[in-house]
Amino acid sequence: MAKIGIITVSDRASAGVYEDLSGKAIIATLNDYLVSDWTEVYQVIPDEQDVIENTMIDMVDNKGCCLVITTGGTGPAKRDVTPEATEAVCDRMMPGFGELMRAESLKYVPTAILSRQTAGLRNESLILNLPGKPKSIRECLDAVFPAIPYCIDLMNGPYLDCNHEVIKPFRPKKK
Repeated sequence: MAKIGIITVSDRASAGVYEDLSGKAIIATLNDYLVSDWTEVYQVIPDEQDVIENTMIDMVDNKGCCLVITTGGTGPAKRDVTPEATEAVCDRMMPGFGELMRAESLKYVPTAILSRQTAGLRNESLILNLPGKPKSIRECLDAVFPAIPYCIDLMNGPYLDCNHEVIKPFRPKKK
């Protein structure tokens, strides 16, 4: 069974000022996409770089998540440090994910260029940063998720089987 980490980075949601809708949007989207068994490892944390880094490390190194998806902390505000935390804990970066998400978001809002989403690899796991708005989460995941199952395959992770009527992952044809 695949373990997928979901991290909501928000001072206010972590303090209980408001409900975390973004993390729940990721979980709902993954439930739409995946037909294989998976379990969530879910946390809501403040915008503190050391907390973000330690949470990502724990989800990958200790909890065995093959995929960690963050939401929030990717804008230009001073406390938006999720990309810096991601870069600090990853062995290699995967800039194409951020590039595609920004291109997709530009179809809806001109401020998408302010977003700093990125992705990277830690050990045999993919860490992906998403924006903080639930609507944007689905738009971005619809764009990049077709590449995620194959990326996880290449890192010897669990096979993520998808509902092909909802999302069509790319995997090369076997010869």
